[in-house]
Amino acid sequence: MLSRLSRPKALTVCALPFVALLATAAFAPLPFSVAQPGMTANVLGENKGTPVITITGAPVRDTSGQLRMTTIEATNPDTDVRLSDVVDGWFRADQAIMPRDSVYPSGESTKEIEQHNTEQMRQSQDAATEAALKYLDRTDDGVKVTLKLSDVGGPSAGLLFSLGIVDKLDGDGSGGDLTGGRTIAGTGTIEADGTVGAVGGVALKTQAARRDGATVFLVPKAECADAKAELPKGLRLIPVTTLKGTVTALTALEKGKGSVPSC
Repeated sequence: MLSRLSRPKALTVCALPFVALLATAAFAPLPFSVAQPGMTANVLGENKGTPVITITGAPVRDTSGQLRMTTIEATNPDTDVRLSDVVDGWFRADQAIMPRDSVYPSGESTKEIEQHNTEQMRQSQDAATEAALKYLDRTDDGVKVTLKLSDVGGPSAGLLFSLGIVDKLDGDGSGGDLTGGRTIAGTGTIEADGTVGAVGGVALKTQAARRDGATVFLVPKAECADAKAELPKGLRLIPVTTLKGTVTALTALEKGKGSVPSC
């Protein structure tokens, strides 16, 4: 036979498991990564003393302005993220709390993750080169492109690599620069057919871009809302879906003619 507890005692008994759960959560590692704005690099220039884009087999233009690829920095996959870190990051505009599996492949060691990211970067560079040369109709001209960017992995610089190749070889197609002398930043994967794909952490990447002098940010169209969420003052968003559309938008911006899309 069960005895009846008074209301205060019943609340106390019910609260004990909840308190224990909170205590466990406060000290247990959680499946999250803490991310913040990372480095940016001008693909038209050098990174750590080495040209990011080297082209042989065709004349190369002198360019002005900058095309800056952007990154985020996340806690290492083996770093323990606690409840206090999550709460702190939740209320900070310069940090984001992201599921660890969305940042790093699950079930892999740190070394395997580094190898995975390096391979993704290599594939992205190959696709970026193919997309740019296809756009310029130079796939059979014997043009060789070498891309080098130290300490950066993953596929999200693909669009900027392609734009850098196009700018160095052809500019806006009529003697001008794609940048119009501006510092333009952006992010987005690229397929060999020129399709631009979504990436993660765009709200943090816009902060990195503005910090490093950009006034225009190219964002995959599907991520406009994320980019606008914490958009720094003085940074203009241009949504993009293809390499051709991106070049068209930048040319319109440079010449002050035609429609420039916005989020």
